[in-house]
Amino acid sequence: MSESSIGRLGLALDGLKMDRSKMFLNFEPSQKSEQRIIEQKPPSPQKNHDHCSHNIVHMLQTSSGTLNIKDELYEYSAEDLIDLGEIGRGNYGTVNKMVHKESGTEMAVKRIRATIDEMEQKHLLKELDVVMNTSDCEFIVEFYGAIFKEGDCWICMELMTTSLDKIYRAVHERLNQRIPEDIIGKIAFCVIKALNYLKTNLKIIHRDVKPSNILVDAHGQIKLCDFGISGNLVDSIARTRDAGCQPYMAPERIDPMHARSGYDVRSDVWSLGMSLIEVASGKFPYPMWTTVFDQLLQVVRGDAPQLTSTDQQFFTEDCLDCVNKCMIKDFNLRPKYPELLEHPFILKYSVNNKVTSWIEDILARVPDITDIKVGTETT
Repeated sequence: MSESSIGRLGLALDGLKMDRSKMFLNFEPSQKSEQRIIEQKPPSPQKNHDHCSHNIVHMLQTSSGTLNIKDELYEYSAEDLIDLGEIGRGNYGTVNKMVHKESGTEMAVKRIRATIDEMEQKHLLKELDVVMNTSDCEFIVEFYGAIFKEGDCWICMELMTTSLDKIYRAVHERLNQRIPEDIIGKIAFCVIKALNYLKTNLKIIHRDVKPSNILVDAHGQIKLCDFGISGNLVDSIARTRDAGCQPYMAPERIDPMHARSGYDVRSDVWSLGMSLIEVASGKFPYPMWTTVFDQLLQVVRGDAPQLTSTDQQFFTEDCLDCVNKCMIKDFNLRPKYPELLEHPFILKYSVNNKVTSWIEDILARVPDITDIKVGTETT
């Protein structure tokens, strides 16, 4: 950030201090720059998704739709799902474990309180054509379908065991231990592969990478969730009210001088770096902000968080170099996915998988891990 930009930012903040109660910062880019974020995916020659377009209209009219589970299609409505209880909660809604009666499939159903009109529903549901094409990526939570019920959006997804935010809290706070570097390396590899798939194959930027959106199952699989329709639904709701701080947002998305010109995949790289530091250290890298102005000052004008070795845990130079490159404030110097995938730290853990035995041990020692209350939201 140039000195002149910092000076203008300082003047803007001084002016904003006059009456903060009446102000709201919009961190999102303009409609023009938004077009750079999600591009239209060409029709896939490998899979037939003709049912999706028909399904979109059907969902809007009848609150029913089609579930795609392991390439089997099922017509369903909310009444076809048996609710087994809440497994997560956030500012925008809840996540419940449910069973689809006909197939017997257990799934996670995210129910988001939608305060949007029919036109916005159409825009969001059209992205099903994109999101439904992620089933061939092993690092992304499988998406089964979505419906609107009484204005709320129900998003049906693959059920995983728990989320990374609950795991690291269990390890650091309940077991008084640290997460090994090889596990951190495997997490980084899986998330980068997922993000690269979204960008390369579907032209999607995730925009909400954080520990609660990185899921793990009992078999050691690590998968990314919450992109496409879910992320954009949350964006649409956020525009209707003050959604507060979005803690993992990159400086270029917060800085008013840059936000107007848009951003690219390197904003997700920053969020990944933040998440890895949080998981490794056991705490969020910044002091928790009380206002968006505090966030703006610290993230845009302050020093970036860094991963460092401590008396409790030693990290190799490759690990430190990879994670801290994700935290370069100037996004022009921050690496993109292809560069990260060639980094020695990522290459080392692309084939090494000790997650299965490690997560089995954690789940055995903290059997109520899914009940751990966390401060981050589920959406």
